Amino acid sequence: MGRRPFGKRRFQGKRSYIRKNDRIRAPQVRVIGPDGKMIGVMSPDKALKIAKEHFLDLVEVSASARPPVCRILDFGKYKYEQSKLKKNKLKSKSTKVKEVKFRVRIDVHDFDTKLKRAEHFLLHDNKVKVSLMFRGRENEHKQLGVDRVKQTVECLKHVATADAPPRLIGRHVSVTLSPLPKGQRRPKYNKPDEIAEPQEHIEEDEDDLFQESDDDIDVEDGGDDEATPEETALEEPPSEPKSSED
Repeated sequence: MGRRPFGKRRFQGKRSYIRKNDRIRAPQVRVIGPDGKMIGVMSPDKALKIAKEHFLDLVEVSASARPPVCRILDFGKYKYEQSKLKKNKLKSKSTKVKEVKFRVRIDVHDFDTKLKRAEHFLLHDNKVKVSLMFRGRENEHKQLGVDRVKQTVECLKHVATADAPPRLIGRHVSVTLSPLPKGQRRPKYNKPDEIAEPQEHIEEDEDDLFQESDDDIDVEDGGDDEATPEETALEEPPSEPKSSED
């Protein structure tokens, strides 16, 4: 077997330029007119002559077709539309939705910690679902949970806006927050060095931070909620001490 000759191969990877006018080498091309209608199959020279009559360019839009497809159009306008489509495609990437869970009787420090984490997600272009679940006797005062969710939305208004008002469904109340444009976001709970932290490090402990503890799980037994030992101690009067004679 002979050795491959030195030098670069002619075609490597995907072609990044667009052939137009005299650079179209195919013997026959399928031509689409300036009005978008099919003209037919012809030689590139004939198609280029038609393009010049309309003061336009002959542009190859599908090189892989047999024969290649060319359009008669304004090349400058065509390049602008292609670059615009590319930018829109980059912007339309799927947005991740992170969930941050709250409680009605959450501690102030824990509330600030969750606000900080929610703000971090929003600063990294993620949507945030703020959810709150009622347990036990909290179901009798659901307005407190709705107020807590509204408070969260108000505390994050500097980086996000609510897609809709909070929704109360069964034992859950939730709202989805979308990040504001980058120029309008004003970090409040995160420092600059914390904002620059890679998103991957944040996602590693996400489940540990936001999963419910064993004490938060409400067990459905079909009856009244079981009282805690502290509540039992408050409800039952202390027993009288027994006499020595008994």
